[in-house]
Amino acid sequence: MSTNAYRIAVIPGDGIGNEVMPEALRVLEVIGRKHDLSFKFDEFDWSCERFAKEGAMMPEDGLETIKGHDSILLGAVGFPGVKDHVSLWGLLIPIRRQFQQYLSLRPVKLMEGMPCPLANRKPGDIDFLVVRENNEGEYSDIGGRGNVGTPEEFATQLSVFTKKGCDRIIRVAFELARTRKRKKVTSATKSNGISISMPYWDERFEAISKEYPDVETDQFHIDILTAHFVRNPDWFDVVVGSNLFGDILSDLGPACTGTIGIAPSANINPERDYPSMFEPVHGSAPDIAGQNIANPIGQIWSAAMMLEHLGQKDAADEIVRVIEQVVAGDGPKTRDMGGTASTQELGAAIAEALSS
Repeated sequence: MSTNAYRIAVIPGDGIGNEVMPEALRVLEVIGRKHDLSFKFDEFDWSCERFAKEGAMMPEDGLETIKGHDSILLGAVGFPGVKDHVSLWGLLIPIRRQFQQYLSLRPVKLMEGMPCPLANRKPGDIDFLVVRENNEGEYSDIGGRGNVGTPEEFATQLSVFTKKGCDRIIRVAFELARTRKRKKVTSATKSNGISISMPYWDERFEAISKEYPDVETDQFHIDILTAHFVRNPDWFDVVVGSNLFGDILSDLGPACTGTIGIAPSANINPERDYPSMFEPVHGSAPDIAGQNIANPIGQIWSAAMMLEHLGQKDAADEIVRVIEQVVAGDGPKTRDMGGTASTQELGAAIAEALSS
């Protein structure tokens, strides 16, 4: 038996998560045989379907159940019939917060063979990381409603920016930049309109940047930053933002590379006190669920990020290289990539290329 044995909590979740997850597991089995890795996949039915049947996305002791796993592989969360804030706060956010997965890392890369929606862009022009703060910021449950049922009804919600939370995510961005060729960090802000939390974010960015004189910095307000993602994506290397801004940018970024279907993400506890979680950016996509046309690359690439976090960088790099080879070739491509292949056909092509 392999000495590199890993116990993985597998949560396919909702919608296309159930279609792309088997392809990621297939690829992990193949790469495991090549690199002397073994996996025990413990699958959990935590989902909107479970909520509809039992009134909860996961059991009360769910987090305790997966706390001892080496990692978590998630498909997607959310489906019609269960309000999005119920599904998200019933599963994804508790995992991210109780396991202190405060780093959300989301690579953005234009690959050879991928039709780019931006004019005159070629591979190499778009290759950056979005570093998203994942535990606080705008996504809080602090607030409430007042004067309910009257013409003066209102809702308030508090954004939370702590020194600890800001400093640690900004510092991660600088550390990542040091590992890259360009060594540049861009901060997403909106301090001209959000007059308390965002100036505080700017202050912490400036303070942390002084610890890294070898790293270039710039910052943009979120509105013009989204425009620059479209017009000047080659400007960026590592982009760091709050929970909300990072969420928005990490959808826009991969959309600029041709499809959000290939975009991976990692929810990381850098201190490794808890398992980290890996999931595609694309969500449950109920509009195409059940049709077997979803792109499995986002899930497969997320599995590769999981391997890298587990210390298996060679295996992770091989998966990404093969993804790039398949995308660049004339083999099967799903509809979002301009082809007609099924989820299984594209997944099988990647697994087969890994086997050869």
